[in-house]
Amino acid sequence: MGFASMFSGRTSRKSVSHPESGDASAMAEGEEYRNPTEVQMSQLVLPCHTNHRGELSIGQLLKWIDTTACLSAERHAGCPCVTASMDDIYFDHTISVGQVVNIKAKVNRAFNSSMEVGIQVVSEDLCSEKQWSVCKALATFVAHRELSKVKLKQVVPLTEEEKTEHGVAAERRRMRLVYADTIKDLLAHCPIPDDPDKDCSNMVPAEKTRVESVELVLPPHANHQGNTFGGQIMAWMENVATIAASRLCHAHPTLKAIEMFHFRGPSQVGDRLVLKAIVNNAFKRSMEVGVCVEAYRQEAETQRRHINSAFMTFVVLDKDDQPQKLPWIRPQPGDGERRYREASARKKIRLDRKYLVSCKQAEVALSVPWDPSNQVYLSYYNVSSLKTLMAKDNWMLSAEMSEVRLYILEEEFLSFHLEMVVNVDAAQVFQLLSDLRRRPEWDKHYRSVELVQQVDEDDAIYHVISPTLSGNTKPQDFVILASRRKPCDNGDPYVIALRSVTLPTHHETPEYQRGETLCSGFCLWREGDQLTKVSYYNQATPGFLNYVTTNVAGLSSEFYNTFKACESFLLDNRNDLAPSLQTL
Repeated sequence: MGFASMFSGRTSRKSVSHPESGDASAMAEGEEYRNPTEVQMSQLVLPCHTNHRGELSIGQLLKWIDTTACLSAERHAGCPCVTASMDDIYFDHTISVGQVVNIKAKVNRAFNSSMEVGIQVVSEDLCSEKQWSVCKALATFVAHRELSKVKLKQVVPLTEEEKTEHGVAAERRRMRLVYADTIKDLLAHCPIPDDPDKDCSNMVPAEKTRVESVELVLPPHANHQGNTFGGQIMAWMENVATIAASRLCHAHPTLKAIEMFHFRGPSQVGDRLVLKAIVNNAFKRSMEVGVCVEAYRQEAETQRRHINSAFMTFVVLDKDDQPQKLPWIRPQPGDGERRYREASARKKIRLDRKYLVSCKQAEVALSVPWDPSNQVYLSYYNVSSLKTLMAKDNWMLSAEMSEVRLYILEEEFLSFHLEMVVNVDAAQVFQLLSDLRRRPEWDKHYRSVELVQQVDEDDAIYHVISPTLSGNTKPQDFVILASRRKPCDNGDPYVIALRSVTLPTHHETPEYQRGETLCSGFCLWREGDQLTKVSYYNQATPGFLNYVTTNVAGLSSEFYNTFKACESFLLDNRNDLAPSLQTL
């Protein structure tokens, strides 16, 4: 199926970046590279840090995570920073008393005044020298100065890992901004049914789990500017959420996941923080607890400031560390029923997201179902997979013909990358290549393309039919999600990412052989006035590996002619887009 669906691909850059000898960040000979924003914290877990099970309290861990991440952010910003949000955290391993917690944080990307900080937490047993991954987290911090507006310097990624995180950070930021709308759309268009096994005669009223607690913010709870530590607020939230969960199960619950913390406003020394928690919904073996934090200064104040909200998932473990069955919850009418439905929607999104993350090419179908609960995350993984491949350092130049270069990458799967420079503006190239309906004009592997669904401005689903390939008895068809992204900053590429999805309206038919692509697409860099570097990436799926290796053995006329036809198409149509380019 030509470049897009014949092979699955993730994008990568071939250049291996190392600090130059004259660069301020150059390493001494033999010295291991270390990110300049990286901060590490190691803490020995003492009895005062633990819960009833002798395990590190998640609240204490959140305080350490927030402190480490804040120090990393301030190292990059050169000024005080405050926590704006913390993405979902999944706890994979508990930490026992006597073990060591190692936390590492570094800035992945800086935007105007905010930055994304990546955090890794590992536990270490000093006696056995074993280590376990506890969790990974992503936090957003905002630089803050009293008298002047902050404009952060850009992060310059050097290693393959840094390039990947830097590229994907913009897509994660986009996903955070639409998260609330995703929940609303799911509830509006996809009603989520209750569990059919629910015993309505034996339900616990949600009001029985309600908790309210007040905390006075003192100087030890705040930074040098007097703002309350985000980690301290998170620890207080975890405390009241645990109490609410305990009131439902009459046992000691274990926190397994935290849905995004979002700080809506600051809190200072002297504030009274009112923390409220309630069990929103109980599933068979897990429950969601909602927590909100409000602040006020004096007892006479009638208006309270909404500081933060979060949702936490708890389980109750038996002696074999397996989740036990929980009582069902009866929501209160009105807001209680709304929270109940939203908790079910969030659970569905978590499960869909977990499935997308766990998809492996050798184990499951490459196509995943498309529905409102996973469309944001499927679009995210479509783009991030392409950017992940783009960031790889070990692309090898295989062949070059008339300024068209072919690179290959041999890892778990064979990938290829074609590159050329065209005398067309990048925004025009982006417009022309992102509409798959025009693909048959230059790619003979696309016989016809139908727009099935225009999801939003940046995402669309197409049904593609390709001619019969050698060795096949009938044509192929593909259902493809196309996700396009404009540059977030100067130096970023335009991105057009493609991957297979399944739709209930387009099942496999006897007429065609259903093909699949895990990831492929274009990255377009502006090289100058009316000059664009066009890079196409693709990763070969098993069904087409022979075809790919035959063509990659040399820069065959098959690849070369298709890419040169793309160049001619761009040159012939570059003047047709003036009105539509005003928004790019």
